[in-house]
Amino acid sequence: MSTPNEKLANSLEVLSVLQNRGMRAIPSSALTRAHRERLLKNGFLEEVVKGWYITVRPGEAKGDSTAWYANMGEFIASYCRARFGSGWHVSPEQSLTLRSGERTLPKQIQLWAPTGNNQPLSLPHGCSLFLYRSPKLLPASEVTDAGGLRLVELPDALVAVGPGFFIQRPLVSQIALQTLADASDLARALLAGSHSVVAGRLAGALRAIGRSVLANDILNAMREAGYTVNEANPFAQALYTLPGGRPESPYAQRLRLMWAQMREIVMAVFPRPRAIPVDSERLLEDIEARYVADAYHSLSIEGYRVTPELIEQIRNGTWDPDGADRKTRDAMAAKGYFEAHKLVKEDIVKVISGENPGEVSRVRLAEWYRALFSPSVQAGILRPADLAGYRNDQVFIKGALHVPLSKEAVRDCMPVFFEQLEKEEHSSVRAVLGHFLFAYIHPYMDGNGRLARFLMNLMLSSGGYVWTVIPVGQRPAYMDALEQASSFNNIEPFARFVAHLVTEQTGHPLARPV
Repeated sequence: MSTPNEKLANSLEVLSVLQNRGMRAIPSSALTRAHRERLLKNGFLEEVVKGWYITVRPGEAKGDSTAWYANMGEFIASYCRARFGSGWHVSPEQSLTLRSGERTLPKQIQLWAPTGNNQPLSLPHGCSLFLYRSPKLLPASEVTDAGGLRLVELPDALVAVGPGFFIQRPLVSQIALQTLADASDLARALLAGSHSVVAGRLAGALRAIGRSVLANDILNAMREAGYTVNEANPFAQALYTLPGGRPESPYAQRLRLMWAQMREIVMAVFPRPRAIPVDSERLLEDIEARYVADAYHSLSIEGYRVTPELIEQIRNGTWDPDGADRKTRDAMAAKGYFEAHKLVKEDIVKVISGENPGEVSRVRLAEWYRALFSPSVQAGILRPADLAGYRNDQVFIKGALHVPLSKEAVRDCMPVFFEQLEKEEHSSVRAVLGHFLFAYIHPYMDGNGRLARFLMNLMLSSGGYVWTVIPVGQRPAYMDALEQASSFNNIEPFARFVAHLVTEQTGHPLARPV
């Protein structure tokens, strides 16, 4: 007869199969009653709406939003497929936003469906679906990187949105227009709907971002079909010009535009740089004096998924996350932090000697990462393959609306990230945006927070600033500031947060914990 642990392990195996199929929204029909009740009882499932579940982390605090935001897109897509088949899509405005590389879903998703009821459907954590009864649908397709949501095709969404969208969402609008390969599909949608006014607006928008060839193609196509078109630029502000000559993903474009928009704000709130130390030994002594406090306070945030290892531990009755296994993991993490910290100190000496800090970080980041986790590999906690490089799976940030980039987008964005660091002239911008955008990309499965803070301090050293510690007691403010930047494109709270700590710790290093 199976033991309770063996029964739970069997149920987790079934859940793992569903997850490996990409199913994060679990309909009740996908599990037998016994499996479903067992997983609910042990805290691995949570009901969202009647008959629909998401996976959660056992022991997760009541009200924790991590599991929901990690699964929100997939849940909505699965629910809508079951209810509407393929007869639905996200609104044109939200489709454009998600096609531009936005990784934060709005709290209310607006769906178009001919059988919608014009009513909201309440979802966890203040989220909802508004099911708009649309007389007709626009061309749309499922987008894997948006959780399988059906998004309106780019040209049709650009035609459908009003002029206010370009004023309210200039970054999204610019990326969407920049992503167009040519004017063919856009012209086809404009002609099919006799949209002469929209054609003038889109031609003006294309010219404003430096794509005059496409703008002229639009105007010529409409005029040759007999329409009178008056070109008008819908943007209310000057735009940053993206580099031409090579196609880039929306994520890479977004990274460049975020850097360009945010850098002036950082410089405005940050204290002026100090003289770069010439005495490297004295600088290293100061960093070493701050090490214990820094290592103590430096924390990381992890996502969660069912793994084969977890299943076997539960089956064998050896799952003890708060016992000896936890102590071993903590010890190896501390050892790894020490080894990585030594490498960062070596790199700070290079930077104050005149080497480009962006280039130093590009060359050495992988070594920092391996140093951080090699003790855990040697202890058998992690696999050697875990040291290979950028992540090959999705991760989530506890309690955050923002979902880090897909593994494919990570590889698009990291070269752009280092390019921005290398060419940036201001050390404060390198420090603040280096930390923020590294965490935003989240290139590794674990350790991103620790690496982001190492990166921040390397960049701070290039401006003569002191090694600065993020105190654990200020973690809520720290995470809230990062969330403002990630989900709402507002870097000022994070810039002020870091600037305050730098100023405070210049004369008064954080006390060594007792």
